[in-house]
Amino acid sequence: MNAVATTSEPNSGHWLSFQIGSQLYAAPLVEVSEVIRAGELTPVPGSAPDLLGIRHLRGRIVPVLDGRLRLGLPASPAADPAQVRVVMLSHGSHQVGLRVDEVGELLNTDGTEIAPPPPDRASRRDDPVSGILNWQGGFVALLDVRRLCRLSGENDDAA
Repeated sequence: MNAVATTSEPNSGHWLSFQIGSQLYAAPLVEVSEVIRAGELTPVPGSAPDLLGIRHLRGRIVPVLDGRLRLGLPASPAADPAQVRVVMLSHGSHQVGLRVDEVGELLNTDGTEIAPPPPDRASRRDDPVSGILNWQGGFVALLDVRRLCRLSGENDDAA
């Protein structure tokens, strides 16, 4: 594993990276509960376009988002369907799955390498990209799980 990513929050120096389309993203490891294979989902009529459906996971009903649609990327099949995974993200008592094309490496940093998101992204209130990390000739978009899951506060429900 390469040493690379964090924010100013305590215990947030570790990030799980994953590929969605041609872009590399990462979520704080402290908010990743597990990574599972994409399984059968139950559609939810009338839901947001990026909600793939819900699934049962150890007695809980968990919404699963399409990573491509949630992050504003064009809908297209994964390069290797066998690598598709659902990253289970937790924020407070909320748990949401995010379908990704492939899980990457564990990144680690002291936070000095993290830049703010580009100005056009920062102006979008619901944009989940909280920072950019230069890495291996490209960059990793660091995600804010609360905004990714559309949670406005600790006691709010996912939209």
